[in-house]
Amino acid sequence: MTPSSKRLYTAVGLCAAVVYLGALWNGFAVDDVSIIAMNPLVHSWSALWRAFGESYWPPALGATLYRPLPIVTYALDWQIGHVAWMHAANLLWHAGVSVAVAALVRRWTASERGALLAGILFAVHPVHVEAVANIVGRAELMAALFTLLAVYAALGPDRLGWSLVALALGLLSKETAATVPALIAWGWIVGIGRPSARRRWAYAAGWVAVGAIYLAVRWTILHGHTESHLAVVFVAASPIAVRLTAIAAFADFARLLVFPLTLRVEYSPAERTLVTTPLDGRFVVGLLCLTAWAALLVLAWRRGRRVEAFGLGWIAIALLPVANLFFPAGVLVAERTLYLPSAGLALALGAWGRDLPGRRLALVVAVIVLLGGARTAQRVPIWRNSRTVTLSVLEDSPLSYSGPARMIGIYLAERQPQRALEAFRASTAIYDRVPAVFLQGADAAFTLGQARLADSLLARMEQLCSGCLYYYRYEAATAAARGDSAVADSFLVRARPRAR
Repeated sequence: MTPSSKRLYTAVGLCAAVVYLGALWNGFAVDDVSIIAMNPLVHSWSALWRAFGESYWPPALGATLYRPLPIVTYALDWQIGHVAWMHAANLLWHAGVSVAVAALVRRWTASERGALLAGILFAVHPVHVEAVANIVGRAELMAALFTLLAVYAALGPDRLGWSLVALALGLLSKETAATVPALIAWGWIVGIGRPSARRRWAYAAGWVAVGAIYLAVRWTILHGHTESHLAVVFVAASPIAVRLTAIAAFADFARLLVFPLTLRVEYSPAERTLVTTPLDGRFVVGLLCLTAWAALLVLAWRRGRRVEAFGLGWIAIALLPVANLFFPAGVLVAERTLYLPSAGLALALGAWGRDLPGRRLALVVAVIVLLGGARTAQRVPIWRNSRTVTLSVLEDSPLSYSGPARMIGIYLAERQPQRALEAFRASTAIYDRVPAVFLQGADAAFTLGQARLADSLLARMEQLCSGCLYYYRYEAATAAARGDSAVADSFLVRARPRAR
């Protein structure tokens, strides 16, 4: 590594860390509470090996997903004993991903200018705040880093073994690493690091072996606990409506990648509602965004701009698992899911920037650092705790059912059941198809001594999600934690007959 490349990577890494320094004052927010703060597995040294035999979500929350490596890192962090360190660790992971993006551009373009532009853009991009400032977003960071390393090993020095190891580590971090084979194959198609046919078959065999082992282990661990969670907006929607809505969401993806001034925690009803006809203007705008991306890809391909074409293709490949086109996912739009796709944007822009004169490049980098860094730093405190996140939802997404729904849990924790019941009614007045909202409403009703109302709300919950026993167990644990043992017993009694 030359002195100039060391300066390059140091600058990128420092930028990635500095804009997120405010996260060191954040606490546990939203899913951090369930997966880290209240998860006995994370609080024990035994998690270092037990995590590989357990689900990511605790049993009381459905025992879904298999992501043992993040759990291992949370357990190590917990032993240090300070939440600030957990956030500091996220900063280090993000800095590593940013440096990896810069390294890919530097290798494929032989341009430190382009590498600097790509690394800085990725480091300060505001769409990354949710993934970096929320501790459990680390799964995104880890999967992205291992994905970049797997691609680099294959398309750079052609190290099959190292690429497969990185792929395995990525899969153990988050499922999005399954895009690695497609990303590498796309690199070969555009002419980056294309090996012999025999070597390509060796890669394919390795992917099949790693994938088969991973799926077998995942199935063994999660067997019997594989409930799929649809995005709320897709409940009872037809397959055609799901795809039309998914295409409409490309307008959000494009805006968040290119002009991320407005950021939201929630993209849910009624902020984002179902698209049921191709004549809907939202579908048309989404289709136009998709068309514009395709046009840029074709233009880069025809002009022989291989790295730009690779970066643009990367965006689509990394986005497919969460785009709801082939199968409905758990969210319609979530900013954290753009962490890996945005690496493609950085690669494409970095390759384009290699031809910029020095002064013009310096101006572009300065604008990105100032505007992107300022927006990122401004957004980080939103993830201070669950209350600040909820207040941001109420302000940024006033039409969403989620803001009032989140307030139900906050009011219950603050022992204000009447306000919790009012928040429940406000939430269901906007959207009334979310089982967990009815469960929390029942919790408030039980606390107020309104057993008949609670029973009616639980009946509605079971209509929406029959067999979701973990809802009862989780709410019972939540009620017990705040000292409402009678309410906790009410939920356990209702769960017990169904568990036999």
